[in-house]
Amino acid sequence: MNRKKLFGALFLASMALAACKKTDPIDETIPEPVVAENISSFKEIASVDLGNTTAAEISAYDPSTKKLFVVSNDGGAKVEVLDLATYPTILKLRTLTYPNNAGINSVAVNSGLLAIALDGANKQGNGDIVVLKTTTLEEVKKITVGAMPDMVTFSPDGTYIISANEGEPNDEYTVDPVGSISIINVKNNYAVKTLDFSGFESSKAALVAAGLRIYGPNASFAQDIEPEYVAVAADSKKAFVTLQENNAVAEVDLVGGTITKIIPLGVRDISLAENAFDVSDKDGKIQLGTWPIKAFYLPDAISYFSVGDANYLALANEGDTRAWKGYDEEARVKSLKLDATKFPTAATLQQDANLGRLTVSKAFGDTDGDGDYDELYAPGGRSVSILNASTGQLVANIGKDLEQRVIDAGKYDDERSDNKGVEVEAVTVAQVNGRTLAFIGMERVDMVATYDVTIPSAPKFVQLFATGDAPEGVLFVKPKDSPNGRSLLVVSSEEDGTVRFYQPDRL
Repeated sequence: MNRKKLFGALFLASMALAACKKTDPIDETIPEPVVAENISSFKEIASVDLGNTTAAEISAYDPSTKKLFVVSNDGGAKVEVLDLATYPTILKLRTLTYPNNAGINSVAVNSGLLAIALDGANKQGNGDIVVLKTTTLEEVKKITVGAMPDMVTFSPDGTYIISANEGEPNDEYTVDPVGSISIINVKNNYAVKTLDFSGFESSKAALVAAGLRIYGPNASFAQDIEPEYVAVAADSKKAFVTLQENNAVAEVDLVGGTITKIIPLGVRDISLAENAFDVSDKDGKIQLGTWPIKAFYLPDAISYFSVGDANYLALANEGDTRAWKGYDEEARVKSLKLDATKFPTAATLQQDANLGRLTVSKAFGDTDGDGDYDELYAPGGRSVSILNASTGQLVANIGKDLEQRVIDAGKYDDERSDNKGVEVEAVTVAQVNGRTLAFIGMERVDMVATYDVTIPSAPKFVQLFATGDAPEGVLFVKPKDSPNGRSLLVVSSEEDGTVRFYQPDRL
């Protein structure tokens, strides 16, 4: 190479190096190096027991300090700080306590910052997002947000912190705060904008017709909405928020600071073979079958992912209902009066061995207002749905196959057949060995299932493995960020207070 060409090459290399040193985020379109790992071989490598029930709920990992932050409500609002620097040895460094807050819900990490979502002293009052440095754990900022910030996350580029403020009512249902979404601009001195859904009041009829649930007693549209969980697009411009009790997803323009649309999710038709449920805990068997019912999806966790030029959302269709002392929508099918025309075999259907013990919503189904039920709606899709993020259209449903895999493994809890089945609580989608995998946490069978969703319309089962009791949080750490350079799945389990660490074999 002559001197001119050598100088030119060195100049271009130095410019590229300088560009990499900028504080701007890494271009998400550049694929990360593939680490050769067996996608079907995740197994437990390490674990830590943090206490009793609710001692381990949601976790977040900081690759720069190798610290794991775990939400705990065991004996008060706390964050347990764990050191993974000598992984697989796990060391507990300290406990952050928040005695003046009614509870802690979520944590998130980005670029050396830890965000913590806290309920206010009064759960129906405004909550807080507290931001700390992950290095020193000193407080950087405390930001007031809406009532009951249930989930907090950063945009990938670190510009925004987003919280889904659920705004649940009190147990008597006499105080029902507005559900909202807060957008905090980290780079603008943590300026916050809290958005509610009052602007959609005029669209209520059309949204309800499309499958949105608005039904809280004496609640306005804005009060009835209950944001649950947040996923952010790779370009940090949009957020997608599940509205669990409302059976919908909201799309948020982070740059403009507006809620752009509500996507109602509709229902699963359980009379179709591909949507079969086990509906009875008193039939003496575990068997998926078809029934003349429908099911609201009611998603909890949500994960955003891309395949090629298309973007998708994965929804964990858990099925939470409104079951409060002041208002309870739940009922057994056998307690309802069924329309004789729509259900000509009602007496048989309402036997315990059939639909009798199935939990349904008594808030929906009397379509003609005559006091009997023309439709039956079960809470929870018992599945993971994959939606096109641009259109909101359903691409695939991982449901019947998921539950059948658990049944075949001898792990299905038949006592839950009448209510939520395996209870899909968590989902996160990540790349392992060049494949796109959905990790699905199931609360009632204490397991995680992995599905290959590289072709989103045709998910393929990969693996099923045991977790702690009632997995609540499922966190994936990329090989480049993990303490030992391998893919790492962190599962925090609510009932036994454990955090367990899973990794695949190298190829």
